[in-house]
Amino acid sequence: MNDFKFCPDCGKPVLKNVDMRKWLCPECGFDLYNNVATAVGLVICDSDGKILLEKRAKEPRKGFLALPGGFVDPDETAEEAAFRESKEETGVEPLSLKYIGSYPNTYVYKNIQYKTCDLFFEAKFPAAAELKAQEGEVLAFEKHSASSEEEIDALPLAFGSAREILKNWLNSKK
Repeated sequence: MNDFKFCPDCGKPVLKNVDMRKWLCPECGFDLYNNVATAVGLVICDSDGKILLEKRAKEPRKGFLALPGGFVDPDETAEEAAFRESKEETGVEPLSLKYIGSYPNTYVYKNIQYKTCDLFFEAKFPAAAELKAQEGEVLAFEKHSASSEEEIDALPLAFGSAREILKNWLNSKK
């Protein structure tokens, strides 16, 4: 995985992956660092204490459940990304965000392994918010109880970072 063959600078078939941290060309000295990508996720809890989850419409982990969210765009803050991703994926702009924490994650897409740092926010939605799934991204919405670590562990979540933050969030409520 992440084993590119050709140097993008000189074109020689000698590019080396160095400890998943960078690619190095021994011919011309080109190097490219494999920096961590930033993503955001939203924990949205309704008045009944249920968490809003999305059924993923595409790979990776198509059909699994995820918190609303996505990658932070260039020149965008994490908070701006959280508002944007919420509006895109759910059709609802949150009333407020509160930072919960972060967890590392591995996101594999088309045989490329991306290491991410996922930043999570608790989001408050308007009481009468109507959800509208983003076509091509979200198959459906589901609400699930997350009142114990056992319930969280039983959820078919797409990403481990979401599982960890839900446990963190749950324990902060006690």
